[in-house]
Amino acid sequence: MDTNILIMLSAGVGVGIFASFAGVGGGLLMVPLLLYAGFSAQKAVGTSFLAILIISASAIFAHNRLENIDWKTGLLLGVGGLIGAQLGAYLVEYVPTLYFRKIFAFFISCIAIYLFLKK
Repeated sequence: MDTNILIMLSAGVGVGIFASFAGVGGGLLMVPLLLYAGFSAQKAVGTSFLAILIISASAIFAHNRLENIDWKTGLLLGVGGLIGAQLGAYLVEYVPTLYFRKIFAFFISCIAIYLFLKK
């Protein structure tokens, strides 16, 4: 088996576990991995969304069995996300990968600081 395929499958397993466990993973973990692998910002974001779709579908089934889903809230967030996803995909086309990396790192750092300092 090609080493790159094995690395991506292993990363997918790790992200799937973390995403299903903590509700994060796709963009937070996949995008940096893909950027490190040499993808452009635009290709990394788009590719991670395909992975997120597959991971999310699986996690929905598991969490539904455990009755951990508020369907109304999730659907409302999803409908809003439909609009935001279209805008975001359009906007990322105008951001060079170098700037994208800096913006993404700043965003993740802000979230980390917030979570660290929150009581």
